Parts: sequence; C-alpha cells; structure tokens
Amino acid sequence: MNIPEFNPAAAQRWRAARVDNAGVAARCARARTRSIKTESKDRLLRLALSMIDLTTLEGQDTPDKVRALCRKAMRPMTGVANLPHVAAVCVYPNLVPVARQALGDSGVRIAAVATGFPSGHIPVPLKLEEVRRTVAYGADEIDMVIDRGAFLAGRDQQVFEEIVQVKDACGTAPLKVILETGELGTLDNVAAASRLAMLAGADFIQTSTGKIQPAATMETTLVMLEAIREYYLETGIKIGMKPAGGIRTAKDALRYLVMVAETLGSDWMTNERFRFGASSLANDLLRQIARREDGYYQSPRRFSVD
Repeated sequence: MNIPEFNPAAAQRWRAARVDNAGVAARCARARTRSIKTESKDRLLRLALSMIDLTTLEGQDTPDKVRALCRKAMRPMTGVANLPHVAAVCVYPNLVPVARQALGDSGVRIAAVATGFPSGHIPVPLKLEEVRRTVAYGADEIDMVIDRGAFLAGRDQQVFEEIVQVKDACGTAPLKVILETGELGTLDNVAAASRLAMLAGADFIQTSTGKIQPAATMETTLVMLEAIREYYLETGIKIGMKPAGGIRTAKDALRYLVMVAETLGSDWMTNERFRFGASSLANDLLRQIARREDGYYQSPRRFSVD
C-alpha cells in the first residue's frame, strides 16, 4: 500500500487559498433555475433514487427498523416499471449484521458510520478498532467523521494522519470522509478540508453527519465538487461526493445533479461516484416517479414512514 505523506507547505497553501463566495452563490442560483425536459426528468428521478444511501442513525434504531429499511432499499415501490434499488443502507456498526442478513445478494451495499460518529471524540486506537470490527461485521463502506476541533485549531497533520490510518483499517472497503461542513464556519475551510481528506486517501468526501445544521447546502457541495475537479485534473484520481442531511425533495435532488453534471461531467453521474445521504428524499422521488407513471399523486399512505 502506498501510504500518503503529509506535506506542510501544501497544507499552508490550502489554508491560504480563498473561495469566491459571490461566484459560488451565483452558480448555485443558476443551478436552481435550470429547466429539465420531461424525458430527462424521468431518467434523472430514477438515477437520483439509485444514488441514495437510505439512512437510519437514531438512538431508537432496532433490528426490526433496519430490516424494514432494507426491504425498502431493495424494493422501493411496487407497481412501477424499471425502478432501481437504492445504492446503500447506512446504519450504526452494531446493526450491520442485521442489514447483512436482510440484504443478502440484492446488490444494495451496507454503509456504516464509524470513528465515534457523530462527534469523533474518542481515542484514535478505539476509532481504528471500531472500523476493523465494522468491516468484519460485513460493512461494504465506512463513513468516518474528521476531528473538527483539530482541523479548526490548525492541526492539519493530525487530521491527515488519522484519515490515513482509518483508510488502512478499512482494507478494501471504500472510505467516505465526513467533514461536517456546518461546523467548519467558512467555505474556505470547506475547500481546505476537502483537499486534506482527498490527499489522505478518501474515496468519497461527504458534507455532513445530518446531526448538525446547516447540513448539506448547494454552496458547500459546489465548493467540494470544485475541489474534486481540481484534484482530478492534478492527479487523474476520481473522488466521489456525498451531500448528506437536509435534501428532502425531488426538485432539490435534481438541482444537485445539474450541479454535478456541469462541474464534473458524466463520469460522476453514477452511484459509484455520487450519493445522497437521505431517507425522506426517497419518498418524494417515488411520489414524483409514480405521478409521472399514473398521471396523479398517490396517497401518502402508499409510502413508508422512515
């Protein structure tokens, strides 16, 4: 394994770089006004559904709740043709075996949060042990949280080396690095943290845990997409992106997909490189898909409450 090495001079350049806040706001405003034609909308609604990490990360989670989520993940809705399953279910580590048994060989992946989610405030050896155990339980992907306190205090090397160690503990499982952008304060910090995570070995960078507001926004997502684009142009490595938390409507999801297409191109229009961390979004996508199939909106009783 080629272990990344921290470069202090490069870290200083990331910290010194400034995001054009006005330019970001203008581009997001334009994305919100894009008109999507009927045939393209049908395709994009289904694509967005296939990109969802259907998530339950509550203290009241039970095995039965996870099994119900897995059933929805595999068969989001009956009676609609050509409907894909979602990309993954996302659960706490102790519920991974339940999800593994429920999903079988359906093709739906299991993502699990780790490293002391959502705060990240546990010792590094415990974080690494949690990651190894979660992978052993059957998780296909690991979603880790960075130490925001260390990052905001300027201890970039500490954050970098922790990501490197977690990536190693993942083995072959892809690693999504959660920045918790709502706590980073500025778009400049979002850009610097994105760069740090990618160079340390992240396979995806993710906006949020969903536990802090604001969670995902178009502005933070665009800054992260631009960081991915620049990293790809420099290295040839394609890093995935996952906005998580607060994306609830099909209209919003399509706006995000427009931004992805315009910033990164068609190679990122797949659930291998773009995900939505959401649960309520799935129902609105299904509602819109069913309306386009049947010509009317279905009763809310037809959709499960997650």
